[in-house]
Amino acid sequence: MTTLLAFAVFLALMTWWLHRRLVRATRLPRPWSVIVDVILVVLWALAAIGVGSGDAFDPAWARAPGYLGWVWLGVGFYLALGLLLVALVSPGARLVRRLRHADSDERVDLSRRRTLRLATAFVVVGAVGATGYGVSEAARPRIVRVRVPLRRLPVEFDGVRVALVSDLHVGPTRGVEFTRRVVDLVNSENPDVVAIVGDLVDGTVAKVSPDLAPLANLEAPLGVFGVSGNHEFYADDGGRWLDVWDSLGIRTLRNEHTTLTRVGAIIDIAGVHDYSTPAPYEPDLPAALAGHDPSTFVMLLAHEPRQAVEASDLGVDLQLSGHTHGGQMWPVGYLVPLQQPSVSGLDRIGDTVLYTTRGVGAWGPPVRVGAPPEITILELVREA
Repeated sequence: MTTLLAFAVFLALMTWWLHRRLVRATRLPRPWSVIVDVILVVLWALAAIGVGSGDAFDPAWARAPGYLGWVWLGVGFYLALGLLLVALVSPGARLVRRLRHADSDERVDLSRRRTLRLATAFVVVGAVGATGYGVSEAARPRIVRVRVPLRRLPVEFDGVRVALVSDLHVGPTRGVEFTRRVVDLVNSENPDVVAIVGDLVDGTVAKVSPDLAPLANLEAPLGVFGVSGNHEFYADDGGRWLDVWDSLGIRTLRNEHTTLTRVGAIIDIAGVHDYSTPAPYEPDLPAALAGHDPSTFVMLLAHEPRQAVEASDLGVDLQLSGHTHGGQMWPVGYLVPLQQPSVSGLDRIGDTVLYTTRGVGAWGPPVRVGAPPEITILELVREA
């Protein structure tokens, strides 16, 4: 509840700032000024419900209004970017107008108001358009197929197909139907292995766990495996969430590894907790690899790409990760490299091949701009 109150205050400040930029700065006349202010207050309330959905509020009633609130926050993000740009450009434009109309402050003021209203209208239309496109994009997860050459892959595992699933973020804006769609897409590809790399939920076990029920229908002859992300620990105990996954038939890897066998050959699959998880769930890759034969190929499931740095030092052949969402909403993707060594796709960190999926869901606003959602089908092939 404390977190919700803090967000509500932040959203109130954002609403006040938007009032200043949309109404006061443009000197919007009545009744339009009143209408815009009422809409801003209603959207603030919806956004607060969205932030609390899955944790403070039951998604059974909060998901629908909360969805609208989160979409509004997507619009607000682009509004803020656009209006900040207008605010930065305005002083220069005002100076040019004064130089051109030095004899008439009234003409300068009228020209400034007309230009500001036009620029603000352009920003509003652009923000709504970008968010509308992003809502449509986020609602259409697609299959992405990637061929992954690997030097030490046993010939018996050549051609094995791994379905990589990450970042569903069900709870506040997505429910059981979204999970079912993801499961159906995965099963339609007939993968040999399903790898789940965290952030399946935003919310508590009591309120959100029913939304994961379709995961019990995932099918893969070599198994369905999973590791925690950071969001499993935000509203509840991450260990309890992993217990839920276990009950759905997902083999959770808690700083441990297991062996896969195919046509008499073996590889190991290891999994660690997320980079940032609290005690007693800190990631421990040495513990996960304890007893592993260094001559055996090992695939690691780790939520964050930056965990590949340690993985390379410890001889991991392939790491599968998520977390970044590919930036989710342009231009956020340009900031991801400040924290992670990979934004999305296939990379190499030292001797470790790394694949970072953009994920299938969305955190916060159900919006994706420039980073479409994906379920990745990785075909592992022996490098010649």
